[in-house]
Amino acid sequence: MSYSNEVKNMACIVRGAGHGPAPIPEQGRWIKVKQVKDISGLTHGIGWCAPQQGACKLTLNVKEGIIEEALVETLGCSGMTHSAAMASEILPGKTILEALNTDLVCDAINVAMRELFLQIVYGRTQTAFSEDGLPIGASLEDLGKGMRSQIGTTFGTKEKGPRYLEIAEGYVTQLALDGDSQIIGYEFVHLGKMMDEISKNGDANKALKIATGRYGRFDEAVKYINPRHE
Repeated sequence: MSYSNEVKNMACIVRGAGHGPAPIPEQGRWIKVKQVKDISGLTHGIGWCAPQQGACKLTLNVKEGIIEEALVETLGCSGMTHSAAMASEILPGKTILEALNTDLVCDAINVAMRELFLQIVYGRTQTAFSEDGLPIGASLEDLGKGMRSQIGTTFGTKEKGPRYLEIAEGYVTQLALDGDSQIIGYEFVHLGKMMDEISKNGDANKALKIATGRYGRFDEAVKYINPRHE
């Protein structure tokens, strides 16, 4: 290491302050983080790309500095789904510092990684006060039945009003309208549950019936419409 002449000619003074880093909460313990391996926690973060045409929700489960689990959910851009596939292979096994400086293929996923890094290293994880954190695989609890992301897709215009296309319950097949043409319920198909039934029994018609449900005052409707074609 080289020093400037100015520093070389300075008198030595002992530094009195040396308290080390402030402790941060990690999985039910207070830890003074000095190395990457001192960091643990599970948390979520959201990222977006420069043109803001797509977003990513990233969930990481970090144990002793190593990413043991990654859940990558993307929205709004077809290319992001392929990027997510690669990111799910790239992230596990890396330290959080490596992951921060790794090209995760898509800007939205990179930004999500940045946001998670900030949460994790500052002790703001979801498991900050949970003793021993959560087991590997815990991120899957964020998914619905059939291990499908919670999706909300709705559309509306001033001229024609709202259309519910897909919500947490599932893919909307019918909207129920009252006498004032206001939405009072809907029929939906839970696609994850439907595909599970098909894989188990092979009967698509039966699976569709099992996975179909209704919400609200569906049976009281004056009129039913298909939100995609009417």
